Parts: sequence; C-alpha cells; structure tokens
Amino acid sequence: MSSSEIDGQADERGACANEFGQRVGAPVDWQPATPPRPVTLAGRWCTVVPLDLDHVPDLYAALAPGPPGQWTYMTFGPCDTEADLREVVSGYLANPGFVSFAILDAAGRARGIAAYLRIDPAIGSLEVGGILLGEGLRRTAAATEAMWLLARNAFEQLGFRRYEWKCDALNTPSRYAAERLGFRFEGVWRQATIYKGRNRDTAWFAMTDADWPEVSSAIQAWLDPTNFDAAGRQLTPLRIG
Repeated sequence: MSSSEIDGQADERGACANEFGQRVGAPVDWQPATPPRPVTLAGRWCTVVPLDLDHVPDLYAALAPGPPGQWTYMTFGPCDTEADLREVVSGYLANPGFVSFAILDAAGRARGIAAYLRIDPAIGSLEVGGILLGEGLRRTAAATEAMWLLARNAFEQLGFRRYEWKCDALNTPSRYAAERLGFRFEGVWRQATIYKGRNRDTAWFAMTDADWPEVSSAIQAWLDPTNFDAAGRQLTPLRIG
C-alpha cells in the first residue's frame, strides 16, 4: 500500500494534522462506556438471560446430539457428560473477565451460551465470544437474533464504540458467521496462542458504532417473520453491506 493510499484512508476516517504537521487520529469526544452486567434481553425468536448452573441440563440436552466437531475450536471440551459441561459453565461464571449469558429458545429452554469478554469500558471496546450453540439453535433465526440482541445492548444501552469477534483462523464456519453478521475482517494474528496442544492463528473481526445502524437495520429486516415460510426457512438471505 502506498503512502498516498494510507493518507486517503486516514482522510476518510477524519484524521487531521497536529501542530507538527503529523497526521493524527480524529478527536473523540468520549465518555467511558457502561460496564456490562448480566441482563435479560428479550427478542421475538429467543431470549438472552444471565447464565446459571440451572441451565446445564437443558444445555447438555441440546449439545449431546451435536456433531463431535462442535468442540474442535473451543478451548474446552468435548463434554461427554453433564458433569463435564457443568464444570465448563462453572468456569464461565467464575471468570472475572466474562459476563456470560444463556440463549433460550421460544419455549424457554437453554440452547446456547455466549459471553462478553475483553471488556474495556475506558476505550469502549469489548468482544463477544465463548459462543456455543446446541441443537435447535444452530442456523436458526433465534441464533441470529441472539447475536443482534447482544450487539444492540453493547452499542445502544452500554455505549461501546467497538465490538469484536475472534476465532481460530482455520474455523471457516465462525469466520463466515462473523461476516454474515456484519463484522469486518481486520487481519490474522499469527501464533496468537496455543490450545489443546496446537497452534492457533487468530482471525480478528470487528464492527464499530458507525457500522451499527446499517448492520442493525439489515438484521432486523431479515428477522421479520414475513421473511420465513411456514417451515421456518428464510426467503431472503441476510446480506450486509
């Protein structure tokens, strides 16, 4: 990339020159975001609630029939017993850097987990991660709505300006999900960590508060009941940007 291309990008982002003639970022009139806490977020297709150990039986029932590959890119698992999953959920709840949620289906049964992490209210950045979706939630409107509810809470209720998604760079389904939901690919951190005895290059995705209105509008339109047939199949795919 040439210096002129870099300057052009900077201009588009509102960069300006300081008193020394150096290019610097646009000024930000910023108030720290509100730290997230466990809350209930109600939607049409699902409800997101604070994670609790009482959710473990329903979560295990949703995860037990799933494909063995559902654990490949998780830092934990496989969870072969309910006790294994209870230990995992206990870890979510004990982690001081997590604000953890259960995703309930329309019948009120826990079918998945997600969490806010890497939370930095001072600069307005947080990540959604630790996502685990069981049967009855994968590839459904409820799963998409759950991600929209969590993003909306981060931007509109808490006032964050950056919302991140990260995954193993080899995790193609997660990368596809991030881009489908409106996150933009920002690059790969090589040899970012080690888990399960193997290397992980981490793919970074994010959306900002400037991206959010377009993303939210597209997801809300896709979630409208008129976009689904009697069998619950989408009539028009979700496309953002």
